[in-house]
Amino acid sequence: MSAPEQVAAAAEGARRIVLVHGTGHGGWCWYRVATLLRAAGHRVDAPDLAASGADARPLRDAPTFEDYSRPLLDLLRALPPGERAVLVGHSYGGMSVALAAETFPEKVAAAVFVTAFMPDCANPRPHVIEQLPALDWMDSVTDAEHVPPLVFLGPEFLRRKLYQLSPPEDYTLSQSLARTSSYYVADLNSQPPFAEDRYGAVRKVYVVCKQDLAMVESHQRRMIQGCPVAEVREIAGADHMAMFSAPAELAGHLADVANTYA
Repeated sequence: MSAPEQVAAAAEGARRIVLVHGTGHGGWCWYRVATLLRAAGHRVDAPDLAASGADARPLRDAPTFEDYSRPLLDLLRALPPGERAVLVGHSYGGMSVALAAETFPEKVAAAVFVTAFMPDCANPRPHVIEQLPALDWMDSVTDAEHVPPLVFLGPEFLRRKLYQLSPPEDYTLSQSLARTSSYYVADLNSQPPFAEDRYGAVRKVYVVCKQDLAMVESHQRRMIQGCPVAEVREIAGADHMAMFSAPAELAGHLADVANTYA
């Protein structure tokens, strides 16, 4: 079944799908995938996390990881009783999805990790971040003294490591909308591991993006080995920004997952 056919076939059982962006990005990065899913009848949210996208707060006003993730937590908290959502985390957005599943496991039909950090329940929360293979961050900027510690992904890093297969107009868009962010490693380390009976009990699907030069495939596979998942899907031609390099194929997978697990 082709990707558009997958989206259409899942439309009859339309579900709520929440798309969660990664570091330095915002809900805007899902515009292609969200359009496809909405056209197929799904209810789609793509929130800006704190100090991200169009959220006006400066990063210093989101000093903790929970502060940063609060727009997602508030969205789930506001769901009507009995309603559940499929959460989709991209890149660092996987950490926010994990926190949401830990906080509201009863509201999460499935957690989908698209070339995303997927923590386990045995190690400290940022273990999967700290285990990422050494990477040339090129022109990216960090400031460890900022509260929280600051990172800004440089334009050459984005172009060569994240967007290398994506349309140039989407890379150009990123340069207009990129924000500073944080990985909150120290704050995450101050929390206990995620619980087996909360985050650990939520059904998980991992989408491997095989051309990712940042979250390399070997690390994606290592996280899958460390955390039980219901299934693994693959997009052969996707770079790190799968929502740009393979939007129809990704939307097809997400619609199918929503129809299967929600």
